[in-house]
Amino acid sequence: MQTEIVFGDRFIGVNLPDDTVFPSPGIGASLPVATDLEVEIRRALAEPLDTPPLRDNAKPGARVTIAFDDPTVAQYAPLWSTAFPLVLAELDAAGVRRDDVRLLCANALHRMFTHGELATILGDDIVREFAPRLTCHDAEDPDGIVALGQTPSGLYVDLNRAVVESDLTIYLNCSTYRGFSGGWKSICVGLSTFRSIHHHHNPTDMSMSFDRNRMHAMLDEMGALVVEKLGRDRIFKIETVQANPLQVSRVLSGTVDATRREALSMLRAHQAPRRDLVTERVDIVVYGVPAWSPYAAFATMNPILTLVSTGLGYLGGVIEAFGKPGCSVVLATPCPVTWDDVHHPSYREVWERVLPETHDPDRAQALFESDFATRRDYVEKYRFANGFHGAHGLMAIYPLKRLRHAGRVIVAGAEDPSVARHLGFESAPTVEAAIDAARAIHGPSASIACVKYPPAFNRAK
Repeated sequence: MQTEIVFGDRFIGVNLPDDTVFPSPGIGASLPVATDLEVEIRRALAEPLDTPPLRDNAKPGARVTIAFDDPTVAQYAPLWSTAFPLVLAELDAAGVRRDDVRLLCANALHRMFTHGELATILGDDIVREFAPRLTCHDAEDPDGIVALGQTPSGLYVDLNRAVVESDLTIYLNCSTYRGFSGGWKSICVGLSTFRSIHHHHNPTDMSMSFDRNRMHAMLDEMGALVVEKLGRDRIFKIETVQANPLQVSRVLSGTVDATRREALSMLRAHQAPRRDLVTERVDIVVYGVPAWSPYAAFATMNPILTLVSTGLGYLGGVIEAFGKPGCSVVLATPCPVTWDDVHHPSYREVWERVLPETHDPDRAQALFESDFATRRDYVEKYRFANGFHGAHGLMAIYPLKRLRHAGRVIVAGAEDPSVARHLGFESAPTVEAAIDAARAIHGPSASIACVKYPPAFNRAK
Protein backbone atom coordinates (compact mmCIF):
# COMPACT_ATOMS: atom_id res chain seq x y z
CA MET A 1 0.00 0.00 0.00
CA GLN A 2 1.07 3.57 -0.54
CA THR A 3 0.76 6.23 2.14
CA GLU A 4 2.45 9.41 3.35
CA ILE A 5 4.44 10.10 6.51
CA VAL A 6 5.98 13.25 7.87
CA PHE A 7 9.61 13.80 6.87
CA GLY A 8 11.18 16.85 8.49
CA ASP A 9 9.25 19.87 7.24
CA ARG A 10 7.28 17.98 4.57
CA PHE A 11 5.61 14.67 3.74
CA ILE A 12 6.98 11.82 1.66
CA GLY A 13 5.18 8.95 -0.02
CA VAL A 14 6.14 5.45 1.10
CA ASN A 15 5.19 1.97 -0.06
CA LEU A 16 4.46 -0.38 2.82
CA PRO A 17 3.43 -4.05 2.94
CA ASP A 18 -0.31 -4.60 2.80
CA ASP A 19 -0.43 -6.08 6.29
CA THR A 20 1.09 -2.98 7.93
CA VAL A 21 -0.94 -1.73 10.89
CA PHE A 22 -1.43 1.97 11.63
CA PRO A 23 -1.94 2.52 15.37
CA SER A 24 -2.77 5.97 16.67
CA PRO A 25 0.23 7.96 17.93
CA GLY A 26 -1.76 8.66 21.11
CA ILE A 27 -1.09 12.40 21.13
CA GLY A 28 -4.60 13.78 21.48
CA ALA A 29 -7.32 12.79 23.91
CA SER A 30 -10.96 12.16 23.07
CA LEU A 31 -11.98 15.13 25.18
CA PRO A 32 -14.45 17.86 24.27
CA VAL A 33 -12.94 21.12 23.08
CA ALA A 34 -13.66 24.30 25.05
CA THR A 35 -15.75 26.35 22.64
CA ASP A 36 -14.80 29.68 24.24
CA LEU A 37 -11.36 29.79 25.84
CA GLU A 38 -11.99 33.03 27.71
CA VAL A 39 -15.19 31.69 29.26
CA GLU A 40 -13.40 28.49 30.27
CA ILE A 41 -10.61 30.39 32.03
CA ARG A 42 -13.08 32.72 33.79
CA ARG A 43 -14.93 29.68 35.08
CA ALA A 44 -11.74 28.09 36.36
CA LEU A 45 -10.69 31.24 38.25
CA ALA A 46 -14.13 31.57 39.83
CA GLU A 47 -14.57 27.86 40.64
CA PRO A 48 -11.32 26.34 41.96
CA LEU A 49 -11.35 22.70 42.99
CA ASP A 50 -10.31 23.16 46.61
CA THR A 51 -9.51 26.81 47.34
CA PRO A 52 -11.44 30.07 47.40
CA PRO A 53 -11.71 31.90 44.05
CA LEU A 54 -8.59 33.74 42.99
CA ARG A 55 -9.89 37.19 43.90
CA ASP A 56 -10.58 35.92 47.44
CA ASN A 57 -7.09 34.41 47.72
CA ALA A 58 -5.36 37.70 46.92
CA LYS A 59 -5.39 40.61 49.39
CA PRO A 60 -4.77 44.33 49.06
CA GLY A 61 -1.06 45.04 49.48
CA ALA A 62 -0.08 41.47 48.60
CA ARG A 63 3.09 40.82 46.65
CA VAL A 64 2.12 38.48 43.80
CA THR A 65 4.22 36.46 41.38
CA ILE A 66 2.58 35.11 38.26
CA ALA A 67 4.77 32.27 36.99
CA PHE A 68 4.12 30.60 33.66
CA ASP A 69 5.29 27.83 31.35
CA ASP A 70 7.96 28.92 28.91
CA PRO A 71 7.55 28.83 25.10
CA THR A 72 8.97 25.31 24.82
CA VAL A 73 5.53 23.98 25.78
CA ALA A 74 3.63 22.41 22.89
CA GLN A 75 0.53 24.53 23.40
CA TYR A 76 -0.51 26.45 20.32
CA ALA A 77 -3.84 27.83 21.46
CA PRO A 78 -3.66 31.48 22.64
CA LEU A 79 -3.71 30.38 26.26
CA TRP A 80 -1.12 32.69 27.79
CA SER A 81 -2.44 35.82 26.07
CA THR A 82 -6.04 34.97 26.99
CA ALA A 83 -5.34 34.01 30.62
CA PHE A 84 -3.07 36.84 31.70
CA PRO A 85 -5.58 39.72 31.32
CA LEU A 86 -8.19 37.64 33.16
CA VAL A 87 -5.81 36.81 36.03
CA LEU A 88 -4.77 40.45 36.30
CA ALA A 89 -8.43 41.54 36.35
CA GLU A 90 -9.05 39.22 39.30
CA LEU A 91 -6.06 40.70 41.14
CA ASP A 92 -7.33 44.21 40.37
CA ALA A 93 -10.70 43.26 41.84
CA ALA A 94 -8.92 41.96 44.96
CA GLY A 95 -7.16 45.29 45.45
CA VAL A 96 -3.66 44.14 44.44
CA ARG A 97 -1.58 46.96 42.99
CA ARG A 98 -0.12 46.31 39.55
CA ASP A 99 3.26 47.49 40.85
CA ASP A 100 3.17 44.62 43.35
CA VAL A 101 2.79 42.00 40.60
CA ARG A 102 5.76 40.44 38.82
CA LEU A 103 5.83 37.93 35.99
CA LEU A 104 8.25 35.01 36.04
CA CYS A 105 8.92 32.63 33.15
CA ALA A 106 9.52 29.12 34.54
CA ASN A 107 12.24 28.09 32.10
CA ALA A 108 14.18 25.78 34.49
CA LEU A 109 17.40 24.74 32.70
CA HIS A 110 15.98 25.82 29.36
CA ARG A 111 17.36 29.01 27.92
CA MET A 112 16.05 32.38 29.00
CA PHE A 113 13.78 34.05 26.46
CA THR A 114 13.88 37.64 25.31
CA HIS A 115 10.96 39.99 25.89
CA GLY A 116 10.33 39.93 22.15
CA GLU A 117 10.06 36.16 22.20
CA LEU A 118 7.82 36.18 25.28
CA ALA A 119 5.56 38.71 23.58
CA THR A 120 4.61 36.03 21.04
CA ILE A 121 2.88 34.05 23.78
CA LEU A 122 1.97 36.74 26.35
CA GLY A 123 1.00 39.52 23.95
CA ASP A 124 2.71 42.84 23.31
CA ASP A 125 0.59 44.79 25.80
CA ILE A 126 1.46 42.52 28.75
CA VAL A 127 5.17 42.59 27.96
CA ARG A 128 5.13 46.36 27.51
CA GLU A 129 3.36 46.97 30.83
CA PHE A 130 5.43 44.52 32.89
CA ALA A 131 8.80 44.91 31.15
CA PRO A 132 10.57 46.08 34.34
CA ARG A 133 9.01 43.21 36.31
CA LEU A 134 9.10 40.44 33.68
CA THR A 135 12.02 38.07 34.13
CA CYS A 136 13.09 34.55 33.34
CA HIS A 137 14.07 32.11 36.07
CA ASP A 138 17.84 31.93 36.62
CA ALA A 139 18.77 28.56 38.08
CA GLU A 140 22.36 29.72 38.61
CA ASP A 141 21.70 33.02 40.42
CA PRO A 142 22.99 32.54 43.98
CA ASP A 143 20.97 35.49 45.24
CA GLY A 144 17.79 34.47 43.45
CA ILE A 145 17.50 30.92 44.82
CA VAL A 146 16.36 29.78 48.26
CA ALA A 147 17.29 26.32 49.52
CA LEU A 148 14.24 24.98 51.35
CA GLY A 149 16.01 21.85 52.61
CA GLN A 150 15.81 18.15 51.91
CA THR A 151 12.87 15.78 51.79
CA PRO A 152 12.77 12.58 53.87
CA SER A 153 14.34 10.76 50.90
CA GLY A 154 17.17 13.26 50.73
CA LEU A 155 15.95 15.24 47.70
CA TYR A 156 17.17 18.83 47.63
CA VAL A 157 14.44 21.41 47.09
CA ASP A 158 15.63 24.75 45.73
CA LEU A 159 13.15 27.39 44.66
CA ASN A 160 13.16 30.80 43.03
CA ARG A 161 13.27 33.49 45.71
CA ALA A 162 10.27 35.29 44.21
CA VAL A 163 8.04 32.32 45.05
CA VAL A 164 9.37 32.06 48.60
CA GLU A 165 8.97 35.77 49.33
CA SER A 166 5.67 36.44 47.53
CA ASP A 167 2.43 36.42 49.48
CA LEU A 168 0.84 34.56 46.57
CA THR A 169 2.25 32.76 43.54
CA ILE A 170 -0.09 32.01 40.66
CA TYR A 171 1.24 29.40 38.25
CA LEU A 172 -0.18 29.09 34.75
CA ASN A 173 0.49 25.59 33.39
CA CYS A 174 -0.37 25.55 29.70
CA SER A 175 -0.26 21.84 28.92
CA THR A 176 -0.67 18.58 30.76
CA TYR A 177 0.80 15.96 28.42
CA ARG A 178 0.01 12.42 29.53
CA GLY A 179 1.71 11.89 32.91
CA PHE A 180 4.77 13.96 32.04
CA SER A 181 3.96 17.62 32.64
CA GLY A 182 1.95 19.62 35.13
CA GLY A 183 1.64 19.07 38.87
CA TRP A 184 4.68 19.92 40.96
CA LYS A 185 6.89 19.61 37.88
CA SER A 186 5.81 23.15 37.02
CA ILE A 187 7.28 24.60 40.21
CA CYS A 188 9.88 22.11 41.45
CA VAL A 189 11.46 21.90 37.99
CA GLY A 190 10.49 25.10 36.23
CA LEU A 191 11.59 27.31 39.12
CA SER A 192 14.37 25.20 40.58
CA THR A 193 18.06 24.36 40.10
CA PHE A 194 20.19 21.64 38.58
CA ARG A 195 20.84 20.29 42.08
CA SER A 196 17.11 19.64 42.49
CA ILE A 197 16.32 18.69 38.92
CA HIS A 198 19.02 16.06 38.46
CA HIS A 199 17.36 13.84 41.10
CA HIS A 200 14.68 12.82 38.59
CA HIS A 201 15.89 14.06 35.20
CA ASN A 202 17.96 10.99 34.44
CA PRO A 203 17.71 8.09 31.97
CA THR A 204 15.70 5.92 34.37
CA ASP A 205 13.18 8.18 36.07
CA MET A 206 11.87 10.60 33.43
CA SER A 207 8.46 9.23 32.51
CA MET A 208 5.23 10.01 30.66
CA SER A 209 3.28 7.28 32.47
CA PHE A 210 0.02 8.02 34.24
CA ASP A 211 0.71 5.44 36.94
CA ARG A 212 3.78 4.41 38.93
CA ASN A 213 5.55 7.51 37.66
CA ARG A 214 8.71 7.71 39.76
CA MET A 215 9.58 11.18 38.50
CA HIS A 216 6.29 12.61 39.73
CA ALA A 217 6.51 10.63 42.96
CA MET A 218 9.74 12.50 43.69
CA LEU A 219 8.20 15.78 42.60
CA ASP A 220 5.22 15.19 44.91
CA GLU A 221 7.66 14.61 47.77
CA MET A 222 9.40 17.87 46.91
CA GLY A 223 6.05 19.63 46.69
CA ALA A 224 5.11 18.41 50.16
CA LEU A 225 8.21 20.17 51.49
CA VAL A 226 7.24 23.35 49.63
CA VAL A 227 3.81 23.26 51.26
CA GLU A 228 5.37 22.57 54.66
CA LYS A 229 7.69 25.57 54.34
CA LEU A 230 5.39 28.05 52.59
CA GLY A 231 1.89 26.96 53.52
CA ARG A 232 -0.96 25.41 51.56
CA ASP A 233 -2.46 28.66 50.27
CA ARG A 234 0.65 30.38 48.92
CA ILE A 235 0.51 28.74 45.47
CA PHE A 236 -2.59 28.95 43.26
CA LYS A 237 -2.27 26.57 40.31
CA ILE A 238 -3.98 26.94 36.96
CA GLU A 239 -3.71 23.62 35.10
CA THR A 240 -4.63 23.10 31.44
CA VAL A 241 -5.86 19.85 29.93
CA GLN A 242 -5.54 19.76 26.16
CA ALA A 243 -7.72 17.97 23.68
CA ASN A 244 -4.69 18.24 21.39
CA PRO A 245 -1.77 20.68 21.01
CA LEU A 246 -4.00 23.14 19.14
CA GLN A 247 -7.09 23.07 21.33
CA VAL A 248 -7.86 23.29 25.04
CA SER A 249 -10.38 21.00 26.65
CA ARG A 250 -10.51 22.12 30.28
CA VAL A 251 -8.83 24.63 32.57
CA LEU A 252 -8.62 23.77 36.27
CA SER A 253 -7.55 25.79 39.29
CA GLY A 254 -6.83 25.21 42.96
CA THR A 255 -3.92 23.65 44.81
CA VAL A 256 -1.16 21.89 42.89
CA ASP A 257 -2.17 18.46 44.18
CA ALA A 258 -5.90 18.83 43.48
CA THR A 259 -5.45 20.12 39.94
CA ARG A 260 -2.95 17.37 39.19
CA ARG A 261 -5.33 14.65 40.41
CA GLU A 262 -8.21 15.99 38.36
CA ALA A 263 -6.12 16.45 35.21
CA LEU A 264 -4.81 12.88 35.41
CA SER A 265 -8.30 11.54 36.09
CA MET A 266 -9.60 13.21 32.95
CA LEU A 267 -6.72 12.02 30.79
CA ARG A 268 -6.83 8.44 32.10
CA ALA A 269 -10.52 8.25 31.22
CA HIS A 270 -10.05 9.54 27.68
CA GLN A 271 -6.52 8.61 26.62
CA ALA A 272 -5.76 4.91 26.38
CA PRO A 273 -2.30 3.63 27.33
CA ARG A 274 -0.27 3.32 24.14
CA ARG A 275 0.27 -0.40 24.68
CA ASP A 276 -3.49 -0.88 24.29
CA LEU A 277 -3.49 0.71 20.83
CA VAL A 278 -2.15 -2.47 19.18
CA THR A 279 -3.51 -5.99 19.47
CA GLU A 280 -0.04 -7.54 19.16
CA ARG A 281 3.44 -6.10 19.34
CA VAL A 282 5.31 -5.94 16.06
CA ASP A 283 8.82 -6.61 14.76
CA ILE A 284 9.31 -3.25 13.01
CA VAL A 285 8.10 0.20 14.10
CA VAL A 286 8.15 2.93 11.44
CA TYR A 287 7.51 6.64 11.80
CA GLY A 288 8.56 9.97 10.38
CA VAL A 289 10.24 12.62 12.50
CA PRO A 290 9.03 16.20 12.02
CA ALA A 291 11.52 19.07 12.11
CA TRP A 292 10.28 19.94 15.59
CA SER A 293 11.53 19.98 19.14
CA PRO A 294 10.23 21.87 22.16
CA TYR A 295 13.83 22.97 22.62
CA ALA A 296 14.00 24.59 19.18
CA ALA A 297 11.56 27.38 19.99
CA PHE A 298 13.01 30.49 18.31
CA ALA A 299 16.07 28.38 17.47
CA THR A 300 17.10 25.63 15.04
CA MET A 301 17.24 21.86 15.13
CA ASN A 302 20.39 19.77 15.44
CA PRO A 303 21.08 16.02 15.08
CA ILE A 304 20.67 15.34 18.82
CA LEU A 305 17.27 17.03 18.92
CA THR A 306 16.11 15.35 15.70
CA LEU A 307 17.26 11.77 16.23
CA VAL A 308 17.40 11.38 20.01
CA SER A 309 15.36 13.97 21.91
CA THR A 310 12.44 14.07 19.48
CA GLY A 311 12.99 10.86 17.49
CA LEU A 312 13.51 8.50 20.43
CA GLY A 313 12.29 10.71 23.27
CA TYR A 314 9.07 12.60 22.62
CA LEU A 315 7.97 10.29 19.79
CA GLY A 316 9.66 7.12 21.01
CA GLY A 317 7.11 5.95 23.58
CA VAL A 318 5.62 3.88 20.77
CA ILE A 319 8.80 1.79 20.62
CA GLU A 320 8.13 -0.05 23.89
CA ALA A 321 4.35 0.16 23.45
CA PHE A 322 4.14 -1.25 19.91
CA GLY A 323 7.44 -3.06 19.35
CA LYS A 324 8.59 -6.44 20.58
CA PRO A 325 11.82 -6.59 22.58
CA GLY A 326 14.61 -6.45 20.03
CA CYS A 327 12.43 -4.75 17.43
CA SER A 328 13.78 -2.60 14.62
CA VAL A 329 12.87 1.09 14.55
CA VAL A 330 12.80 3.02 11.29
CA LEU A 331 13.03 6.81 11.65
CA ALA A 332 12.36 8.78 8.47
CA THR A 333 14.09 12.16 8.52
CA PRO A 334 16.49 14.17 6.38
CA CYS A 335 18.23 15.21 9.63
CA PRO A 336 20.17 18.19 8.28
CA VAL A 337 23.41 18.80 10.17
CA THR A 338 22.99 22.23 11.70
CA TRP A 339 24.13 23.56 15.07
CA ASP A 340 22.81 26.57 16.96
CA ASP A 341 25.75 27.28 19.22
CA VAL A 342 24.09 30.36 20.74
CA HIS A 343 20.93 28.70 22.03
CA HIS A 344 22.32 25.15 22.40
CA PRO A 345 25.91 25.85 23.47
CA SER A 346 26.75 22.41 24.89
CA TYR A 347 25.05 20.24 22.26
CA ARG A 348 27.89 20.21 19.77
CA GLU A 349 30.36 19.17 22.48
CA VAL A 350 28.04 16.36 23.56
CA TRP A 351 28.01 15.19 19.94
CA GLU A 352 31.77 15.44 19.46
CA ARG A 353 33.02 14.45 22.91
CA VAL A 354 30.41 12.34 24.69
CA LEU A 355 28.87 10.20 21.95
CA PRO A 356 32.21 8.89 20.60
CA GLU A 357 32.90 7.72 24.16
CA THR A 358 29.55 6.03 24.89
CA HIS A 359 25.99 5.59 23.69
CA ASP A 360 24.90 4.40 27.14
CA PRO A 361 23.03 7.29 28.77
CA ASP A 362 23.75 6.10 32.32
CA ARG A 363 27.47 5.99 31.61
CA ALA A 364 27.29 9.35 29.89
CA GLN A 365 25.62 10.82 32.96
CA ALA A 366 28.19 9.30 35.30
CA LEU A 367 31.16 10.47 33.25
CA PHE A 368 30.09 13.89 32.05
CA GLU A 369 27.14 15.35 33.95
CA SER A 370 29.09 17.18 36.63
CA ASP A 371 31.41 18.79 34.09
CA PHE A 372 28.66 20.01 31.78
CA ALA A 373 26.53 21.23 34.70
CA THR A 374 29.23 23.28 36.40
CA ARG A 375 31.51 24.53 33.64
CA ARG A 376 31.89 28.29 33.94
CA ASP A 377 31.60 28.91 30.19
CA TYR A 378 28.27 27.10 30.01
CA VAL A 379 26.95 28.76 33.17
CA GLU A 380 27.77 32.17 31.70
CA LYS A 381 26.05 31.35 28.40
CA TYR A 382 22.96 30.16 30.28
CA ARG A 383 22.79 33.23 32.51
CA PHE A 384 23.70 35.99 30.09
CA ALA A 385 23.54 34.77 26.48
CA ASN A 386 20.17 32.97 26.11
CA GLY A 387 21.74 29.53 26.00
CA PHE A 388 20.39 26.28 27.38
CA HIS A 389 22.08 25.15 30.58
CA GLY A 390 25.22 23.10 29.97
CA ALA A 391 23.63 19.99 31.50
CA HIS A 392 20.71 20.16 29.07
CA GLY A 393 22.73 18.97 26.09
CA LEU A 394 23.62 15.84 28.04
CA MET A 395 20.03 15.28 29.22
CA ALA A 396 18.93 15.43 25.59
CA ILE A 397 20.69 12.11 24.86
CA TYR A 398 19.03 10.23 27.74
CA PRO A 399 16.32 8.83 25.39
CA LEU A 400 19.02 6.54 24.05
CA LYS A 401 17.67 4.30 26.82
CA ARG A 402 15.12 3.14 24.19
CA LEU A 403 17.93 1.02 22.75
CA ARG A 404 17.52 -1.27 25.75
CA HIS A 405 14.24 -2.35 24.14
CA ALA A 406 14.90 -1.83 20.44
CA GLY A 407 17.45 -4.01 18.72
CA ARG A 408 18.42 -1.35 16.21
CA VAL A 409 17.48 2.03 14.79
CA ILE A 410 17.61 2.58 11.03
CA VAL A 411 17.50 6.20 9.86
CA ALA A 412 15.84 6.46 6.45
CA GLY A 413 16.61 9.37 4.13
CA ALA A 414 19.28 11.19 6.14
CA GLU A 415 21.17 13.72 4.03
CA ASP A 416 24.41 12.54 5.66
CA PRO A 417 24.37 8.81 6.59
CA SER A 418 27.38 9.28 8.88
CA VAL A 419 25.11 11.17 11.28
CA ALA A 420 23.20 7.95 11.98
CA ARG A 421 26.39 5.95 12.38
CA HIS A 422 27.73 8.48 14.89
CA LEU A 423 24.91 7.38 17.23
CA GLY A 424 25.41 3.69 16.53
CA PHE A 425 22.34 3.68 14.26
CA GLU A 426 22.13 2.21 10.78
CA SER A 427 21.11 4.16 7.68
CA ALA A 428 19.13 3.51 4.53
CA PRO A 429 18.34 5.75 1.57
CA THR A 430 14.57 5.17 1.79
CA VAL A 431 11.95 3.81 4.16
CA GLU A 432 11.44 0.87 1.83
CA ALA A 433 15.14 0.02 1.93
CA ALA A 434 15.13 0.32 5.72
CA ILE A 435 12.22 -2.12 5.97
CA ASP A 436 14.04 -4.54 3.68
CA ALA A 437 17.09 -4.35 5.96
CA ALA A 438 14.92 -4.98 9.03
CA ARG A 439 13.16 -7.92 7.35
CA ALA A 440 16.54 -9.45 6.58
CA ILE A 441 16.87 -9.75 10.37
CA HIS A 442 13.30 -10.49 11.47
CA GLY A 443 12.25 -12.55 8.45
CA PRO A 444 10.19 -11.81 5.33
CA SER A 445 6.90 -12.05 7.25
CA ALA A 446 7.98 -9.58 9.95
CA SER A 447 5.07 -7.55 11.31
CA ILE A 448 5.12 -3.77 10.87
CA ALA A 449 3.44 -0.84 12.60
CA CYS A 450 3.56 2.58 10.96
CA VAL A 451 2.81 5.50 13.26
CA LYS A 452 1.60 8.59 11.44
CA TYR A 453 2.82 11.48 13.53
CA PRO A 454 1.42 14.84 12.43
CA PRO A 455 3.57 17.71 11.20
CA ALA A 456 4.72 20.10 13.91
CA PHE A 457 6.35 23.51 13.95
CA ASN A 458 8.74 25.38 16.18
CA ARG A 459 7.87 28.80 17.49
CA ALA A 460 9.53 31.46 15.40
CA LYS A 461 9.57 35.23 15.38
